[in-house]
Amino acid sequence: MIACLGYIVPEYVKFPGYCSPSSGLAFSDIPNGLAALSKVPGAGLTQMFLFCGLVERGLFPADPARAPGDFENGGVLGVPNGSTLTDGETKKRKLSAELANGRLAMMAIIGMF
Repeated sequence: MIACLGYIVPEYVKFPGYCSPSSGLAFSDIPNGLAALSKVPGAGLTQMFLFCGLVERGLFPADPARAPGDFENGGVLGVPNGSTLTDGETKKRKLSAELANGRLAMMAIIGMF
């Protein structure tokens, strides 16, 4: 779902200023979608990759004792606030709904290309 927002919002809103002041690259010069990968400097892509890796390893580490995607620090619906759903039918229903919404969002972003 965030990927769909990230694809749609830049059509209408751009940050002011520069993405890379040293190379004179303004945010308004960066196209939307996959075309942005060819414009963003390598150091910027490296920063994004490392940030995602730090979140994956630090905030949401994998625990083999838990179901896939059910992170200890994830909280309800992935919000890192420590709240949890009690085990039972409600938790199972909400996790199934989240999986279905994630699959729908993947199909939506594929349809945008």
